[in-house]
Amino acid sequence: MRVIGIDPGLRNLGWGVIDVAGSRLSHVANGIVKTGAGELSARLLDLHAALTEILTRFAPEAAAVEQTFVNKDGAGTLKLGQARGIAVLVPAQFGLTVGEYAPNTVKKTVVGVGHADKAQVAHMVRVQLPGVDLAGPDAADALAIAICHAHHGLRGAPPARRRA
Repeated sequence: MRVIGIDPGLRNLGWGVIDVAGSRLSHVANGIVKTGAGELSARLLDLHAALTEILTRFAPEAAAVEQTFVNKDGAGTLKLGQARGIAVLVPAQFGLTVGEYAPNTVKKTVVGVGHADKAQVAHMVRVQLPGVDLAGPDAADALAIAICHAHHGLRGAPPARRRA
């Protein structure tokens, strides 16, 4: 089964695609969608277009997105939530059910510690996906989300629905 993990962000949205065959994981692709500093609506449109192209190109059968955590900057959290909405919407447009995971769940699954830092996550992604060339920390996080979904979300999952 092919899984896409998405690490939502308005400036940098990480994505990573893996193939899952039983307990075997293999890297397919990863990257970062970068948006400029323009109008919010234009940036959201850019995220939508880029994710649509990625899902069309790699045809995942399952998707997972990191849940948003609320920080001290309320306005920033709201903007991140809008980017997260795009990250959930696009896979749904492709007929995919979207798994959602808290950051601590992703880190605990991939690293073994719920409060691991980005370097530890990237290291363990490299261990679990040998030979992977990470596009950056956001792409490493997205691959970690896909790995988390492979361990938690695919067990007993029904076959994915695909858009006609």
